[in-house]
Amino acid sequence: MSRAVHYLALTKPRILMLVLFSGLPALVIAGGGWPSPGLALATLLGTALTAAAANTFNSYLERDPDALMERTRDRPLPSGALRPRPALVFGLTLGALGVGLLWLVSGPAAAGLALAAVAVYVFVYTLWLKPRTPFAVVVGGFSGAIAPLIADAAIEGHVGAAGWLLFAIIFVWQPPHFYAIALFRREDYARAGFPMLPDRIGEAATYDRILWWSVALVPVTLLPLFLPGLNLVYGITATLLGALFLRRAWQLRARRDPASARRLFLFSLAYLLGLFTAMIVDLALSF
Repeated sequence: MSRAVHYLALTKPRILMLVLFSGLPALVIAGGGWPSPGLALATLLGTALTAAAANTFNSYLERDPDALMERTRDRPLPSGALRPRPALVFGLTLGALGVGLLWLVSGPAAAGLALAAVAVYVFVYTLWLKPRTPFAVVVGGFSGAIAPLIADAAIEGHVGAAGWLLFAIIFVWQPPHFYAIALFRREDYARAGFPMLPDRIGEAATYDRILWWSVALVPVTLLPLFLPGLNLVYGITATLLGALFLRRAWQLRARRDPASARRLFLFSLAYLLGLFTAMIVDLALSF
């Protein structure tokens, strides 16, 4: 059981929850109603497996820097709980299962998007950009926001408005989320040799960037109200959560301390979960 738990930890399961909560609304909206259970399960499972593979590859490739960071040194690979080669085989197996399942059930467009997301996350983000620039998070945001695109493609054979609008929410949400952790974990990332935004442009400019991205995020979260099935529940939730997010971002800019950065980071997790939960509730009431 302990080995199973360690392998599960490689996949970063908390991140996988985002796949379920962002992929399901896209399936419903794109299809104009609830899809068949088989298609929904296969699409969400396939997306989760490919995301788990990408996270496992990231854990494998960053095992040495992870050993230098307080927040990551207890992960399975840097701690020695698992050996690198079996972890790599595990990631390859997950990726093959995920892409294969999507190809067979959800279609080649969905499978191709999933494979592209893994490639971007591993080769462009993890290997190329992350060790070199703090702006890697913007490119990495493509992979982190891919679930709605895969879900939409599974229904329509291509990506439509539903997929792109839900993708945009996660994409714009990621910079303030990650820049916040860069502030209160600044020394941790410095030990690992990762260039972070506060080190390149300064803390004051980082506070401004977080606020700008937060201001941009709120109207983006309201755009899905033009999609069928989203009405009062989502509209009220998005407005209230958006106001709270802006308040946290403004407080961080005013107080300029690690504690405020940590509060914004933690709230951003609840924020995104709240948005997609409200979508699911609204769709359940509409269809």
